[in-house]
Amino acid sequence: MRTTHEVINQPPPRLGHDAYEEDVALREAVRREGAGWADDRLHDLGRLVGDEAWIERGRLANEYPPELTTHDRFGHRIDEVRYHPAYHELMTEGVRHGLAATPWHDGGPGAHVARAAAYVLWPQIDSGTLCPLTMTYAVVPSLRHQPDVAGRWEPKVMSGAYDPRSATVATKDGATFGMAMTEKQGGSDVRANTTAAEPLEGGGPGTAYALTGHKWFCSAPMSDAFLTLAKIGDAPTPSCFLVPRWLDDGTRNVFRLQRLKDKLGDRSNASSEVEFDGTVGWLVGEEHRGVRVIMEMVAATRLDCVAGAAGWMRHGTTQAAWHVAHRSAFGRLLAEQPLMRNVLADLAIEAEAAIALALRLAATVDREDDEHEVALRRALTPIAKYWVCKRAPGHAFEAMECLGGNGYVEESGMPRLYRQTPVNSIWEGSGNVQCLDVLRAMARNPESVQALVDEVSAAAGTDRRLDAAIERVRKQLAEPTEAGARVLVERIALVVQAALLTRHGDPAVADAFVASRLEPDHGGLAFGTLPDTVDVGPILERALPALA
Repeated sequence: MRTTHEVINQPPPRLGHDAYEEDVALREAVRREGAGWADDRLHDLGRLVGDEAWIERGRLANEYPPELTTHDRFGHRIDEVRYHPAYHELMTEGVRHGLAATPWHDGGPGAHVARAAAYVLWPQIDSGTLCPLTMTYAVVPSLRHQPDVAGRWEPKVMSGAYDPRSATVATKDGATFGMAMTEKQGGSDVRANTTAAEPLEGGGPGTAYALTGHKWFCSAPMSDAFLTLAKIGDAPTPSCFLVPRWLDDGTRNVFRLQRLKDKLGDRSNASSEVEFDGTVGWLVGEEHRGVRVIMEMVAATRLDCVAGAAGWMRHGTTQAAWHVAHRSAFGRLLAEQPLMRNVLADLAIEAEAAIALALRLAATVDREDDEHEVALRRALTPIAKYWVCKRAPGHAFEAMECLGGNGYVEESGMPRLYRQTPVNSIWEGSGNVQCLDVLRAMARNPESVQALVDEVSAAAGTDRRLDAAIERVRKQLAEPTEAGARVLVERIALVVQAALLTRHGDPAVADAFVASRLEPDHGGLAFGTLPDTVDVGPILERALPALA
């Protein structure tokens, strides 16, 4: 009897690997930036990321997205979001592996670098859970503007425990945070917000206010508390408030979830519209200075946008490599064919450059006492956020295409990756906002410009092409314009990445990056257009164990 159902020329499942062990560039960056002590725990996370059961949990959390329940069976308003159990299991492990507020508590050299490395690994099983983990991490600097409020909430945020119960924070083992900044009429222009705040206790920092308004985006609405913006009286600028879901007396705060957003990606995480109607919130920081306070949180979330996008690139590269290492066409493995090897090497180079930049940025957070690092972070955060997040969707598409039609179907996981990748470029300030922030940082803090110049100049003399690119950027930095801001930011990002790779990376990777990203006459714009002079063999051997 003949059969048509023998399966041949298909890759086996990619399971049971240590994603950290396989990622040479990530391991090198961790050690270079002072977090080598975290190797053991990152290997633990790397094995979890490659474990079949956890990969399945990531799939389930996205296949069965959150559901909004506004009322209980008796008609009482409860405004709760129900998640698949896999989501809570992922959150528990994410907190346990230090993806929440651990670095602020443990401190020590390289604490934020170690967390950023974990953040690069985590998207390889799920990205939606990163949203509440990020905001719980990022809220700490903002909370510290109001020590009495921070004293109550920080111990719960830093407890290392995930407690999904909907209850007053005093009864819980740990707490997570969300954010509700934007409104439908303003978007990124938060000064256009109309939510009003009236004092309940005489007013002033740390006291309670009643908030009335509507927030167009509230991320992770089942968090225990949120930072939000509202205007006091006729003030032209908003103030920052901490809004808990539950009050100390055990009653629910007024936190009306109007609907959940039906998003392109980020499906395992809920995003909502929320209405405040006499909602109680505590003023964090001075009145009318809310943008400055909440921007501390935004700056920390932008670091995670960079690390998460780098993680997507790494994931897409490895998925593509695994497929072509086991798939034949036209008489030989795809991985042996020159044009495919060019594409894979180009994807690998982009991922390595993104990882190097993400961990370099994280290192600046660890070095608060170093003036150069603080100045560098002001400008490099929006630069890195703009460029790395912009590159992620195109990278995911090219990786998907390596799988052909197999990559276009849901069960491959590549459509989920592709849908996810635009979010980090849009959230926490879209591309234009990032570029304007770079111009603002350079104008207000000239030392940031010098810090950028010093950073890239450390690689001067190692490659004539890089030297020429540095000189071009120096000239552009002297006369920046708003209309040309995207070009300027892109070129700065590329020069910083090239400098990092040239100083610290593999010579083959650095040479290929410079040749394909900095040479003015390089003609190719798509991935897979590395010059013929590039030897892709060492790049693939370094980046892709499946092809070794």
